Amino acid sequence: MSKGEETRRTILRQALELSSEVGLEGLSFGVLARRAKMSKSGLYAHFDTKEMLQCQVLDAAAARFIDVVLSPALKQPRGLPRVRTLFAQWLKWEREELAGGCPFVAAAAEFDDRPGAVRDHLAGHLLDMLSAVARAAQIAVQEGHFRADLDPEQFAYELWAVLLAYHQYQRLLDKADAGARAQAGFEGLVRAASA
Repeated sequence: MSKGEETRRTILRQALELSSEVGLEGLSFGVLARRAKMSKSGLYAHFDTKEMLQCQVLDAAAARFIDVVLSPALKQPRGLPRVRTLFAQWLKWEREELAGGCPFVAAAAEFDDRPGAVRDHLAGHLLDMLSAVARAAQIAVQEGHFRADLDPEQFAYELWAVLLAYHQYQRLLDKADAGARAQAGFEGLVRAASA
C-alpha cells in the first residue's frame, strides 16, 4: 500500500468516526483536518469535494459493516443460525462499533428527502444490506427453518424496523431495555417465520 493510500484510509477512518457523531452534513474539512492532524489543503488533495468525501465515508462504513456484521454471519451454518448471527452482529454494530451508532441510520435522517449523489450512494448501501437479510431469510426457507411461503423481503423490512426502533430507543430515548426489546422483536419475527 502506498503512503497516499495509507493516508487516505486514515482520513476515512477519522471521517467515519466523526460522521457517526456529527452526521455526514456535520463533516467539514476544517474539523476533519484538526482531527486527522492535517491541513485542509492536505485533505483536498485526497477529496475534491465534500460530496466525494461523504460518499467515500459511506463506502468505508459499508466495508466495516461487512467485516463486523456480514462476515461473521456468513461463517455460521446456513439458515436460522446465520440469520441469528446477522441480527446479533447488527446490534453489536449499532451499540459498540462507532461512538455515534450506525452512520447509515444517521445519514438516512439527513438525506432521505435530498436528491443527489450522497443520497443515491446511501440508498445503494442500505439496499445491499437489506438484500443480505432477504437472502439469509430465503436460505432459511431452503433449509426448512422458515416456512415455504415466507416473503424474504418482508422479513428484511420487519427486521430493519426492529433495528431502527432499537437505534432510537437506545440513542435518543436512552432506554435501558432497548436491547431486550429488540431481541423480543426479533424472536417474534423468527416465530412468525418458522416452518
